[in-house]
Amino acid sequence: MKISEVSLGTWQVGGGWGGEFDTAGADAIINAALDRGVNFIDTADVYDDGRSEHAVGEVVRRRRTEEIYVATKCGRRVSPHVDEGYTPEVLRGFVEDSLRNTGLDRLDLIQLHCPPTQVFYRPEIFETFDRLKDEGKIANLGVSVEKVEEAEKAIQYDNVKSVQIIFNMFRHRPRERFFQDAVARGVGIIVRVPLASGLLSGKFTRDTTFHKEDHRTFNRDGAAFDKGETFSGVPYDVALDAVDELRGALPTDTPMAQSALRWILDHPAVSTVIPGASRVEQVESNVAASELRPLAPEVHRRVNEIYTERIAPLVHQRW
Repeated sequence: MKISEVSLGTWQVGGGWGGEFDTAGADAIINAALDRGVNFIDTADVYDDGRSEHAVGEVVRRRRTEEIYVATKCGRRVSPHVDEGYTPEVLRGFVEDSLRNTGLDRLDLIQLHCPPTQVFYRPEIFETFDRLKDEGKIANLGVSVEKVEEAEKAIQYDNVKSVQIIFNMFRHRPRERFFQDAVARGVGIIVRVPLASGLLSGKFTRDTTFHKEDHRTFNRDGAAFDKGETFSGVPYDVALDAVDELRGALPTDTPMAQSALRWILDHPAVSTVIPGASRVEQVESNVAASELRPLAPEVHRRVNEIYTERIAPLVHQRW
């Protein structure tokens, strides 16, 4: 698939984390992304209990003459979320549910949604998706992972065509070896959490508050799911200090969020980055990062120094 290098993640489409789902808002955001040249949309069956999938499918079906690729995910509905809950029968059911939710005849990309690490060591789970492909229900299989270890194991399966992983100015480890290995195997890299849950927009302060149902309120210590999904696992106050330093290193004539996305795109192994958006204006700003020139070498050097000094001791070996 030839896809836009800045695409759209839909975790918070339609109301934002903790807000009520807004169907009209989701429709506007998705259409705005497509109008700006995005042709790859990432969703999941657990986003707003299927409403995100439904909203994506509605728009894509209305614009069926355009080449738009839809990626969704399955597995997080396993409850309790343990290795034993992953079976071929359960996963098949999730895929069929996503087909009904989206109203699509085939899913361009289905991704295992951050399963327990043990799942990556079970060939029968990955073989299940070969059957689903033979039946025309999916076109490709990918994985979404928390840890580099999981990514490395996943790409040993020949049918894994993409890996979705956290990579940003607060999370550098994937580029150490995994990027090289993925490129060697022809595996696409989808970067999520590119702005560290909004921290790298540079707009948060110590006085910023979030909705009580927003994961940035309740999951800072991993109470609901892997803490690395929230602020990339970096303690909030530490992250704010690092943001202050980054602000001095990044171009002053570019919004910080755009520079943060450009930093990711400067890594050739990255296929696409999928920032989320809760407003049309955010979509437009995110897509504009693709049009920026690469950051200067001295900017990359300074970002690396700040990461090494402030962030790496807290997160580098965890994920």
